[in-house]
Amino acid sequence: MSDSLNFAPEDSQLTPGGGSGRGAGASIRHTRAKGEPRFPDGPKPDPAGSHFERRIRSFQPRRSRVTAGQADALQRLWPKWGLDIDGQRVIDLAELFGNSRPVVLEIGFGMGEATAEMAAADPDTNILAVDVHTPGQGNLLALADRAGLTNIRVGNGDAIILLREMLAPDSLDGLRVYFPDPWPKKRHHKRRLIQPDFLTLAASRLKPGALVHCATDWEPYAEQMLEVFTAHPAFENAQPGGGYAPRPGFRPLTRFEGQGLDKGHVVNDLLFRRVPHRDQPTAED
Repeated sequence: MSDSLNFAPEDSQLTPGGGSGRGAGASIRHTRAKGEPRFPDGPKPDPAGSHFERRIRSFQPRRSRVTAGQADALQRLWPKWGLDIDGQRVIDLAELFGNSRPVVLEIGFGMGEATAEMAAADPDTNILAVDVHTPGQGNLLALADRAGLTNIRVGNGDAIILLREMLAPDSLDGLRVYFPDPWPKKRHHKRRLIQPDFLTLAASRLKPGALVHCATDWEPYAEQMLEVFTAHPAFENAQPGGGYAPRPGFRPLTRFEGQGLDKGHVVNDLLFRRVPHRDQPTAED
């Protein structure tokens, strides 16, 4: 008994010069045996497995077709630039990136266009981009490969497990959370990522002075984010006078965001800094 893996038509943006040799509109149909991994050399379906307690998650895996270009990138580049979040070890970020440059964690990157653009604009900063969306993982790898970017690593799995089990204290120079799922229904608010417990965990992995940047087009969620950050003792608002911040120039205006703005959506950015540890002297001391 077998099942089939369907690839969507080749994405011409990701295959300059013809890519795999199939023209636009062509498709691949690969038949795999039952139990055979979808991408033998790519991201695992559930890297952490049952090693950790079940809990309410802020994300849900999205199933959608993978283009031939994305599949090719996953197969070729995952062993080099991919990280399965299995929670089984503390990773050495300098070893992961091959240098000791600052590392920013990005949680949820969609299809990766903004991530690739920021990485290209700031090659001296490493970006560890985490998502559970396989097409997006493949797309970001393909974009990085095409642009010759070496400062991106793609994480597959639960960012909470990454923060809690796999990153050392004070190892991150920044955190980005752009347009997380707003979980708009009141009964689902407990699933939102930005909660006091999450900020406490993130603060333990952020260096003092590290910048946390969030953005959302769901105003009630923006209000909750601002309230939670403002009340947390490990963070201070980087915006003079408090409140929301103008969109900084380093965050690209995405196609999704532009469509929302055309529809009258309000996008709010929040910029908060990790304050010095209580046992560390400040500049005034």
